[in-house]
Amino acid sequence: MNKVSIKNKIYNIIFTTNGYYAKLFDVWLLIFILLSCMLPILETIPNVQVRYGAILVPLEWIFTIIFTAEYGLRIYSAKKRFKYITSSWGIIDLLAIVPTYLAILYPAIHLFTTIRIIRLIRIFRVFKLSKYLSGGHTMIVALKSSRPKIIVFLLLVILLSVVLGTIMYIIEGPYNSDFNTIPDAIYWAIVTLTTVGYGDVVPVTILGKMISSLIMILGYGIIAVPTGIVSSEITKERINK
Repeated sequence: MNKVSIKNKIYNIIFTTNGYYAKLFDVWLLIFILLSCMLPILETIPNVQVRYGAILVPLEWIFTIIFTAEYGLRIYSAKKRFKYITSSWGIIDLLAIVPTYLAILYPAIHLFTTIRIIRLIRIFRVFKLSKYLSGGHTMIVALKSSRPKIIVFLLLVILLSVVLGTIMYIIEGPYNSDFNTIPDAIYWAIVTLTTVGYGDVVPVTILGKMISSLIMILGYGIIAVPTGIVSSEITKERINK
């Protein structure tokens, strides 16, 4: 078997789903991706890190070596190597293995090795879900088209938060230690206006409670505005298609 036939066979197994070995490769790749993504999650749990850290590190290296070999085979068998390396999938494949190697050279960046979780994105390749990403493209186009309206809307929300925060500072400031400064009051206004409601800052005066009630009601309307803007642009995009 010559080099060309070997290269084509590797390409068929890695880049396509034609044949038993290609499907088997995808199944094992999916298993490795899911298992490897569990490691950075488990590493952030102190008890697990203390008890099983000695096991997690070798496992990470096993998966990294496997993905490195796969990345090398993809470069070797790709019909257009540079195109694959610079493609979005090629960059994702590279980011899936680079953090582990960088952690050896620069231990200080160990925290950033959690970027390995990007391996999950590769599931789209295994399931050949790329064709379903057209819906995502429609959403991106709609967001770009609605950007000017959303920017104006966000500026309005910011101005409204500043004004309402300042008013609440005047009303609540003398009686409530939570409204010591205007920035504190603006923070409260943003939290209330967006209906997040952490509850860490609460008005105590009757007038303050009345204004906060109006802000809460106003918040529901504000949430609906960007949704309507984007929905309108999505409808336009579909009609234009």
